[in-house]
Amino acid sequence: MYDTLLVPIDGSPPAERAAQHALDLARRFDATIHMINVVDVQTAGGLFSAGGVDQEFVGRLEDQASETIAEVEQLAGPDDDVQTAVVKGKPSDGILDYADETDADMVVMGTHGRTGLDRYATGSVTERVVRLSDVPVFTVRVTDRSVVGDGYDDVLIPTDGSDCAEVAVEHGLAVAERYDATVHAVNIVNMNAVASGADSWADEGVDVAATTDLLDSLETRGENATERVAERAREAGLDAVTEVRDGIPARSLLDYADENDVDLITMGTHGRTGIDRYFLGSTTAKLVRKSEVPLLSVRAPRDAPETDDE
Repeated sequence: MYDTLLVPIDGSPPAERAAQHALDLARRFDATIHMINVVDVQTAGGLFSAGGVDQEFVGRLEDQASETIAEVEQLAGPDDDVQTAVVKGKPSDGILDYADETDADMVVMGTHGRTGLDRYATGSVTERVVRLSDVPVFTVRVTDRSVVGDGYDDVLIPTDGSDCAEVAVEHGLAVAERYDATVHAVNIVNMNAVASGADSWADEGVDVAATTDLLDSLETRGENATERVAERAREAGLDAVTEVRDGIPARSLLDYADENDVDLITMGTHGRTGIDRYFLGSTTAKLVRKSEVPLLSVRAPRDAPETDDE
């Protein structure tokens, strides 16, 4: 499933942690790893780049980029198939373009998990790649729980039965199979959506008891969705558990991951762009920033309907 993994390297601890995960995944899938460093010449030149920068300056940047990659490349073993490249351009664009050119099957990236106004003002390279990448993006922060260790013993696959969620199931199960992991199929009934539904009914003079009917309906749908994932996992010879919870999606998923010692979360994302994303956020984006364990994000087809979680 994964023949080529792309790992952007920038010399930071998150990038090194990402490379460690990529190497482990590559060994399990017998994949080639491309380690790249994207040199942003214009930004590096700053005020002095208004009239262009000379080749000597660019050469120094490229040499530094090569040295940065070489330091991380030392993590690879003699049997690992690792290729390296220095790319010029804006970081996110360079990563996405290189992924297209090499037919990468997955991008593995570190993230600082920034929050606050600076993230909204400058954007995050990792989050932009997650939103725009045509292939799955594996993101990892440097935490005690993101150490590679012996791999992934417990894989969490959130699902609501939608097309958006479904695209991630295949990837989650593929990784779980290679690591003989237990699959956790979990559905979160979005209580914000339930409350909004109750408010709408109340405005129309409908008995608020209808909220109970809505909640029951959503929980039943969640049970059906999680059981379908669990059945697929069991057919593949894996152990699987299911759970339906009421709550706020991002917080509830993080809580579940903590309570059940989950090693990897795999979920779909709509990859929305635009100002609404910055104000509303998405469950996937919140997990990219806050999850203590790695997250494998899989973008849904562009015409897939959005769910309440996004």
